[in-house]
Amino acid sequence: MIKIVIDKDNIKISGHAGYGVKGNDIVCASVSSIVITSLNAIIRIDENAIAYKQDEGFIEVDIKKHDKIVDILIDNMISMLEELENDYKENIKIDRR
Repeated sequence: MIKIVIDKDNIKISGHAGYGVKGNDIVCASVSSIVITSLNAIIRIDENAIAYKQDEGFIEVDIKKHDKIVDILIDNMISMLEELENDYKENIKIDRR
């Protein structure tokens, strides 16, 4: 299961969905695509707005700067992850703190 913990200034994503075999798991691929695309967009707009650490099955994002665009992109990323959670309740769990 992919676990996503969301705080005001921090997002942690860990685990594997277990929906399909490694390398062909559409849920893992969807989460990765949503998160990496969102982070890349934020970095292109303001490279100082976030910092992140990434490893196999783990990513942690520290939000260093809140402004209108960064917050919209983060909110959009979270909304897309919530849609996945609605469709794949056995594979994704989001915890907002």
